[in-house]
Parts: sequence; structure tokens; C-alpha cells
Amino acid sequence: MEYNIVEIEEFSIIGITIKTINKEGKSQKDIGELWGQFMAQNLISQIPNLKSSEIFCIYTDYETDFTGEYLTILGCKVNSLDKIPEGFIGRKIPKTKYRHYKAIGKIPDCVGDVWSQIWQSNINRSYIADFDVYGEKSKDPQNAEVDIYLSVI
Repeated sequence: MEYNIVEIEEFSIIGITIKTINKEGKSQKDIGELWGQFMAQNLISQIPNLKSSEIFCIYTDYETDFTGEYLTILGCKVNSLDKIPEGFIGRKIPKTKYRHYKAIGKIPDCVGDVWSQIWQSNINRSYIADFDVYGEKSKDPQNAEVDIYLSVI
């Protein structure tokens, strides 16, 4: 699986959240429902100080590693965390080093395939924050390109 190493500066995000676990299909169900809520309620329109319309799906606050519970935040980059609407969470994602992958194909299958390969690897992960970025190239769910960032040591 091809990747490159990048360092990403600290950024802020506002979004909605759920605590989940990669066990017995729970994360797929929970994150799918989070996406459904985000899109059906057009929550992007309620996020103040938008820096971009790219949607970030962030995995953070790991209990242990990818086998334990973690927090998923679905939202967008913002210029400021001064105004966080009720029902949303704001978070600063610290500057760190990432492995950058591209998932190409049908959503959500192509993203799930990359994550499955990551989980089966022995990558030295930092578990600070991992995330998927859904931008212009992910608008066609049948032929999408999604950037995946894995925080590493």
C-alpha cells in the first residue's frame, strides 16, 4: 500500500461526535449514522468560521489502540473555536507527522479497504489523531478519491 510521510500543522475543527469501537461492526454502524445525521441535517451550514468545505472524519482520544474505544468527530476545519454551536464539539488537532494514503474507488468500500490494511499492519502509530478528508474528488461516491492520514511516531 503506497503512502508518503507528511507533517501537518495544528488545525481546528468543529463537528459532531460519537464514541465507538472497531468491534462487531459497531464503528461502521455508528460512523454511518453520524454521516447520515451530518448530511440529512446539512450540519455543515451550522459550522461557524469555516476554513474549507472539505469534510473531515477524525478518529482520536483512543482508549488504547485501534482495538479500544475512540472518539469520531465529523466536521470541517475552522479559523476559530470561539463559537461552537450547541450539539457540536470543537477540537484542536496538534501538529504531527502522518502517513498519507489515498483511497480510490467506491465509498465507503475504498476507505474501509485502506483502514483494514492499516489495522493488519504493524505500523508504529502515535494514536494522536487519524483522519479521512472528503474533498472535491470524493463527490462522486462511485469513483471517489479520499485522503487518509495516519498519525505516526
